[in-house]
Amino acid sequence: MKISENIGLVLSGGGFKGVAHIGAIQALEEAQIIPKYISGTSAGALVGALYAGGYTTEEIKSFFKKTSLLKFNRFTRKKAGFLDSEKFQDDLNVFFPENSFETLQKKLFVTATNLVEGTTKVFSKGPLIKPLLASAAFPGVFTPVMIDQELYADGGILDNFPIDPLEKKCDLIVGIDVTPIKKPKITDFKHSYNVMQRAYYLRAMPNAEVKFKRCDIIIQPKKLINHGLFSNNSLDEVYDIGYQEAKQQIEIFLKNQK
Repeated sequence: MKISENIGLVLSGGGFKGVAHIGAIQALEEAQIIPKYISGTSAGALVGALYAGGYTTEEIKSFFKKTSLLKFNRFTRKKAGFLDSEKFQDDLNVFFPENSFETLQKKLFVTATNLVEGTTKVFSKGPLIKPLLASAAFPGVFTPVMIDQELYADGGILDNFPIDPLEKKCDLIVGIDVTPIKKPKITDFKHSYNVMQRAYYLRAMPNAEVKFKRCDIIIQPKKLINHGLFSNNSLDEVYDIGYQEAKQQIEIFLKNQK
């Protein structure tokens, strides 16, 4: 069976669970389902940008393993967040020395939330790194990012599954969502980040799930409910969860095409 050449890939936000995107991409590559267009938000924007930049899945996974959030110089003072988003610019400069959407090997769309206007902004041309930092600026944890005199934060606030930029360009769309949720217990709310994570899920999920039916293949690894947004202790396991679920969904899709 010939797979469409105009394949789109939607990558949700999800903190360190975004590593599951990398495993899923590996499975897509093995099945010769190669996206030409990518739309991502937050962690999905980072994975999508690295993939669009020509990096292998092993290189992308290595980026997530080596990029520590909690280095002392990342913390901020007198800014709206614990971690200064712009102090991660040097990490991204290594991977994107030309700092440009136009130099990527695939067409990339990155979404972020305009905090003042309350709207979603889609970035797809010009400087790359600041939109990536803005898209991944989880509210309350990372500081918002100023771009062209506008203040932006995490794209997942308003749209955690940014399929819209792809629909007119693609014949086949693969969606990967790494934020399945389970009903928590009262005792789960021990830290402020537990509350922030729950609030993020409650806002993001209804927004995203109505869009899943617009995909030809939807990959949502349910086993990720046992992993947190901010924990990077089991990245290899998260990667494998994404890989295995993607293989299963690809197999179902290809069987239905016969």
